[in-house]
Amino acid sequence: QVLLRESGGGLVQAGDSLRLSCAASIRAFSSRTMAWFAQVPGNEREFVAAISSDGSTFLAGSVKGRFTISRDNAVNTVYLHMNSLKSEDTALYYCAAKKYTAHDVYAASSYDLWGLGAQVTVSS
Repeated sequence: QVLLRESGGGLVQAGDSLRLSCAASIRAFSSRTMAWFAQVPGNEREFVAAISSDGSTFLAGSVKGRFTISRDNAVNTVYLHMNSLKSEDTALYYCAAKKYTAHDVYAASSYDLWGLGAQVTVSS
């Protein structure tokens, strides 16, 4: 059973925008911090953005000013709004739900639920 399902990936050109969605089928979605991580082949998953239950947001330095994260608790969905895309943004983007007991929103080890990923490819 897939509890987190990403959608919205695709092939775009540099400078374009894209919105990723993550539909969650988990209990108490609104109380979970949700995040997006990106992974390229041969590398570990890297933190991109997170949003806490109170709406506080956290962004990696490389995406500040270009990406935003939001959530809609009414439909159990978290979004990653990607603007001014660059070729270096090309990656498989994963949605994740943080453990209640974990404190570091930036660490992949803090998250216990993961989606299957959505591929984003940016051509230059």
